[in-house]
Amino acid sequence: MRILLVNPNMTQAMTDTMATLASAALPAGVEILARTASRGFPYISSLAEAQISGAICLEMLAKAPPVDAAIIAAFGDPGLAAARELFDFPVVGMAEAAILTAVQLGGRFAIVTFTPAMTPWYLASVTALGLGPRCLGVITPGDPAVQVTGVVQIKRAALRDLAQGAAEQGAEVIIFGGAPLAGLAQDLAAEVPASLLTRSQPRRGKPMPWQVLARARPSGWRGPWPSFLLASPPRSRASLQGKNDPL
Repeated sequence: MRILLVNPNMTQAMTDTMATLASAALPAGVEILARTASRGFPYISSLAEAQISGAICLEMLAKAPPVDAAIIAAFGDPGLAAARELFDFPVVGMAEAAILTAVQLGGRFAIVTFTPAMTPWYLASVTALGLGPRCLGVITPGDPAVQVTGVVQIKRAALRDLAQGAAEQGAEVIIFGGAPLAGLAQDLAAEVPASLLTRSQPRRGKPMPWQVLARARPSGWRGPWPSFLLASPPRSRASLQGKNDPL
């Protein structure tokens, strides 16, 4: 089985980290095929950038070799709804998956991230799922973001303190949102009294999106997906390229 991990950010180091963590969580015989955007933004940090990057993400999905499923590896899930309409394989959004996992692990959850610029976008993801009452909020340091490739090292203590504060305010689950924070949950597991999630690794061994996808159907099977997994009849990659029905 092959799962496509699409990073619509342009920073290759983020893709490498997420692909490594994802591969470590998968059973034998499941391959992660990772792709990084060749244009757009080093790191998507606003709703406007997300709209642009969503279109880039669709192009990346259309140009990929045959896969069994795909993950949009940008918190906020740019292009997710359109991808599910256009392609004939399941597409997982990382924000959606993290939020839905969080509400299965506890009562209220909070999202901790490294810059206030992300707050409106992340709150929109929660609202779109109808889970606003379960969310304590998006919690960030007050200062602007540093270079994204070093954010975990530079802001580790601040992010830990924010997570601890969220737990004290009643968050039973804390999501570390943003590709630069991949793997932070495992690092801080002993220091925060809550279930911790990042986009790429859970604290308590719960299955993450690619693990669920890897179990969904046997490798090499191309039969239809059960109807309950599909919100609407999917379109194929060929349709997006104009070979079948016009969009």
